[in-house]
Amino acid sequence: MNTIQKKTIRIITAALIPFAAAVLSACSGFLEEETKGAITEEEAYATKADILNNGVLAMYNYMGGNKDSQGLQGTGRGVFDFNSLTTDEAIAPIRASDWYDGGFWQTLFTHTWNPGTASMKDMWDYLYQVVMLSNKFIEKIDAMPTAATDSDLKAYRAELRAIRAMFHFYIMDLFGNVPIMTSTRISTKSIVQAKRSEVFNFCVTELQEVLPLLIDDRSNKLGDNYGRLTRPVALFLLAKLMINAEVYCNDDWTSAPTTLGKDMKFIVNGEMKNAWEACIYYCQEISKSGYKLETCFGSNFSVTNENSDENIFTIPMNPVLYSNWFIYLFRSRHCNHGAALGGSSENGMSATIELVQAFGYDTDDVDPRFEHTFYAGNVIENGKQVYLDDGVTPLIYYPLDVALDVTGTVHEKTAGARYHKYAPDPDANADGRACNNDIVLYRYADVLLMQSEAKVRNGEDGTSELSLVRSRVGLPEVEATLESILHERYLELAWEGWRRNDMVRFGIFGKGYTDHTPTQTDMSGASTVFPIPGDLMTMHPNWIQNPGY
Repeated sequence: MNTIQKKTIRIITAALIPFAAAVLSACSGFLEEETKGAITEEEAYATKADILNNGVLAMYNYMGGNKDSQGLQGTGRGVFDFNSLTTDEAIAPIRASDWYDGGFWQTLFTHTWNPGTASMKDMWDYLYQVVMLSNKFIEKIDAMPTAATDSDLKAYRAELRAIRAMFHFYIMDLFGNVPIMTSTRISTKSIVQAKRSEVFNFCVTELQEVLPLLIDDRSNKLGDNYGRLTRPVALFLLAKLMINAEVYCNDDWTSAPTTLGKDMKFIVNGEMKNAWEACIYYCQEISKSGYKLETCFGSNFSVTNENSDENIFTIPMNPVLYSNWFIYLFRSRHCNHGAALGGSSENGMSATIELVQAFGYDTDDVDPRFEHTFYAGNVIENGKQVYLDDGVTPLIYYPLDVALDVTGTVHEKTAGARYHKYAPDPDANADGRACNNDIVLYRYADVLLMQSEAKVRNGEDGTSELSLVRSRVGLPEVEATLESILHERYLELAWEGWRRNDMVRFGIFGKGYTDHTPTQTDMSGASTVFPIPGDLMTMHPNWIQNPGY
């Protein structure tokens, strides 16, 4: 079996990983996998086909997950929540005895986290687990006699390096000064932090070097390369790195960048370019690969969205074949709303007042994407009214009545617009959490908006790219300015996991909004990076905690 397909069970590694049980984490189970068969390490990686199946393809089991803090999206208390519920787009209101959970969700929203905050270390462990697994399989390839000459092995190695770079990108974005891990053969004492700018340069160099060796194919489409990190995915990551270059190259994020993007120099395809020019180049390369905006915005999030011409990198989903979960619809909708769709729900996460107002809610000028993005107002499913528990009162969501604590209010159970965006899957399992909709990580609309922004930052006109995104939903052309681009990103990419990244880049992460008063770390800029988990600081006394913590 050598493909990742919608109709094929994905490969799962078969061997226990015995090394580095506590290299980066105090958890003794770190980097261990459950043994899936009675075969040895030698048997698991004996041939080139074994390396592909039990190494390279196995890595894609870790893009999603079904437990807290696992996966890049789909689960709770992990990368997505730390990038979304810390911003002005999502809120988890306390509803009487529901959704307090020790104050975790409120801690995210109010920016009052600390090195001991729950789940932060679990997220760190997950991200570094994937890094170290990548290292393990790279070392397996390097140990093969034909590693230096076999074109397939070179391609497998390049793919693993790209995965490793991608996870370093997420770690660096979240935590700032972090270790660059390129080997499993390292002792705990010898692990050192790298500056954020060094991690940035590592990610750029790795992706640039492997780019020619990666498969030049669409990752989101069914086939041999479905779900894999192909060349367009790497191009997207390079564009994302470049658009954030001023942030990532500033090792003191409590002060303004010392070097501007227009003054940063990178060799790109043999030519010297500044950060903005490099971003534009990588975006244009993605366009050359044939990506285009879907005619219908909602098609990207449909049950059959593996057919999208816009999605670039997704987490493949199938309730029978894969164990990944997508919980965001489940945990957001009212319980009776979930029941009307054949499952259940947790009546939790909602849109902020700021987000629905940005869409023009309750005005005569509502953005056309609103109905695709939110459940708001009266709830009717399959042509039938959904009611509250009394069976008489219609279920109505009240987007403007949401707050951090709605306990005792008239709309305690119904305050807030709810997560929609993805179409409900009637064939989903686990109360809708195991669905067929692939989870969208990267898509072409983001590429166009990055290109527009890079042009504006470079003194050029980015109106054409911005207009493409707007015209898709029937909106008129507006001049591309940093303000109009940020507003468009707020609407187009709502609840897709990029809002914190955008707010930091545009210098507004520390602003105040409903029920969020800027903290001292907000005002200093320290909150734009999370603290290194406290257990790790104890393990590594020579590490330096991030400013403000």
